[in-house]
Amino acid sequence: MTTTETAPDQTLATLLRIADALDRIAPPRRKAADLKVADAFVWQAAGSELVPVPKVNRVALSLLRGVDRVRDTLAENTERFAKGLPANNVLLWGARGMGKSSLVKAVHADTNLRLAKDALPLKLIEIHREDIESLPPLMSLLRNDPHRAIVFCDDLSFDSDDTSYKSLKAVLDGGVEGRPDNVVFYATSNRRHLLPRDMMDNERSTSINPGEAIEEKVSLSDRFGLWLGFHKCSQDEYLEMINGYAGHFGLNVAPEELRRDALEWSTTRGSRSGRTAWQYIQDLAGRLGRKLEG
Repeated sequence: MTTTETAPDQTLATLLRIADALDRIAPPRRKAADLKVADAFVWQAAGSELVPVPKVNRVALSLLRGVDRVRDTLAENTERFAKGLPANNVLLWGARGMGKSSLVKAVHADTNLRLAKDALPLKLIEIHREDIESLPPLMSLLRNDPHRAIVFCDDLSFDSDDTSYKSLKAVLDGGVEGRPDNVVFYATSNRRHLLPRDMMDNERSTSINPGEAIEEKVSLSDRFGLWLGFHKCSQDEYLEMINGYAGHFGLNVAPEELRRDALEWSTTRGSRSGRTAWQYIQDLAGRLGRKLEG
């Protein structure tokens, strides 16, 4: 301090230095979401930002076989939402490999194709299971955006010592602000109630009021207005998937040979599902020297 600097000047200089130091150590300001740059995004909780996905990993809706009823129900709900009409949160649950996440991505793309040319495209935003507790800041980013968005969590479930499901409950149907009108939540899970059965059984055996304890856990899945069940496919449905893929990608194999090889493939894996069918088609295309395009 110079001899001419007064006490108030010294105080002001000190406060300015403190403010500058706080600015340097403060976390970066949250970037405003620009949903115009892509139709799909991944939510990065660490940086509180939406990362655009230039090309979504998905298959055409017409290639998803054996799920006609749930496909139509999900498509109707999604189209209503995209048009600004009331729509439900959706839980797609059931057998592994039956196309739950593939259906969400395919319906999203199909809905955008059928929207009016002057309509804003529907956005798909994936949030990872471990980032569920960061839903509130994501909702804040989306709340005032003109676009409508599906927030999608694949393979959602909770362990017995996990309390983050309470954050999801608040976002889906509760809290002071509630879920924004321009957002719906779609989730896939192998569990109908999202929580492990042993967790529910433990609550029954140890709680003073088992009924209330179970009600607290089951009420999470009740926040989803639509439950769409996926079940193991029959042999005929599995072969229908195989034939659909082979025809779409132009894999010219004699029908009997294709049937025999596809059934052998499923037998060696002990499973018949959409995922198994797709894995067989990938193997077949590789053996034929063909790329899976189109």
